[in-house]
Amino acid sequence: MKRSFVFLTLLTGQLVLSPGFASAQDSLWVSAYYAGWLQGSDDSPGLRPDEIDYGAVTHIIHFSISPTTAGGINYTVNGITPEKSMAAVAAAHAAGKKILICVGGAGTSEDFAGATSPKNIGVLIQNLIRFAGERGYDGIDIDWEPLEPKDRFTEFVPQLRRAMNAVNPRWMLTIACAGERVVAEVHSYFDQINLMTYDMSGPWPGWVTWHNSPIFDSGLLFPGTDLPLPSANRRLDEMIALGVPPARLGFGIDFYGFIWAGGTGTPTGGVTAPNQSWKTPPSVQGNVPYSMIMEQYFQPGYQRWDSLAEAAYLSIDKPGSTDDRFISFDNSRTCEQKISFARSKGLGGVIIWELGGGYYRSAVGVPPDELLQAVRRAKEKTARSGRR
Repeated sequence: MKRSFVFLTLLTGQLVLSPGFASAQDSLWVSAYYAGWLQGSDDSPGLRPDEIDYGAVTHIIHFSISPTTAGGINYTVNGITPEKSMAAVAAAHAAGKKILICVGGAGTSEDFAGATSPKNIGVLIQNLIRFAGERGYDGIDIDWEPLEPKDRFTEFVPQLRRAMNAVNPRWMLTIACAGERVVAEVHSYFDQINLMTYDMSGPWPGWVTWHNSPIFDSGLLFPGTDLPLPSANRRLDEMIALGVPPARLGFGIDFYGFIWAGGTGTPTGGVTAPNQSWKTPPSVQGNVPYSMIMEQYFQPGYQRWDSLAEAAYLSIDKPGSTDDRFISFDNSRTCEQKISFARSKGLGGVIIWELGGGYYRSAVGVPPDELLQAVRRAKEKTARSGRR
């Protein structure tokens, strides 16, 4: 396979080849997050490393360690024990795939702020490099949430990249982000910039029911405004407009969904479909694993497809409004559409959040990794077609 390289400019003025990013990639990346707290073993439940179909992914991102405000590393917060690192790294490498360690996660902004202070930034970088090296990872993924303009992000990233290249120029540096401008400012230091295009809706004032992770906004606007509803395509376009090459960008496939329930004042009483306004707000349960949605709610008659947003959902309309449901989630068709969209838009790839949420052992006649198999089929199909 032909490999393309990009030169990264370091603070030292040196140029170092990075193999992780290709301006004209032969295939899309599929970087799949693998949560430590859902990682199983022979002695504990969960998704074991040997149960992952590595043929469906290009990279594994082990989630996650967290910085401490003093620049240290907390590896117990999400269960990234030495034993779990050893098992995950060994399985990925045996399959010929790279595995990165993620640092951060939701609510780690204050930890990053302290860890990247002038006093602690060097300590944090050395601790990250030591952790990745000692445990055998192939790079570092940053998940700084929320990321604010005041943060020392644009100081941290170049210093981290320079230190990583000094140890191992083939290590990868990637990021999961919401599309912040500061990420675009330092985009050349990253091998992958993956937009977290999920968790994109909620029952907030001025909102309507909407998909968790739609590709398109359907041309719909927030009521009484000229503001479009959120979508992956719009967020990607905003980053491209800031100068980030499409081939360095990825976006999200979500193995978790959102369950909207009840409410009043919609055309069906309670919430049952996208783009419904309400009188009494519905409740929303976020980040529900695909396995739970299928086990507790799925019936063929409930399944719907929004052809404009290119998003799946379940529509449950019961008598009254209390038991009505609008369940937004990525199904197999969504996975296939997202891979096709990534290829047609010239993107670098996709991320999957998260492998454990999509593992569904109890379905009869369905592979336990149904969504991941859909990703694999779509990736192989688009690779054969040769379309960008």
